[in-house]
Amino acid sequence: MAELFKAKVRNVGSSLGVLIPMEIAKKESIKKGAEIEVAISKKDIGLIEEAFAKAKKARLKFKREIEERI
Repeated sequence: MAELFKAKVRNVGSSLGVLIPMEIAKKESIKKGAEIEVAISKKDIGLIEEAFAKAKKARLKFKREIEERI
């Protein structure tokens, strides 16, 4: 399972870099030179609202698992 953590973006030469905490690197067996996938998530309420608007337009019908929430 992917690990989620916060990190500051830093200057690395003429590029930007993010440090992976050592405890996560060890747990995920990430070593120097390893190729990994990175997902970038920013707190942007506009993107969240857009996602909900798209879902609402899809008009998906679903059955609630807990009826008392109706």
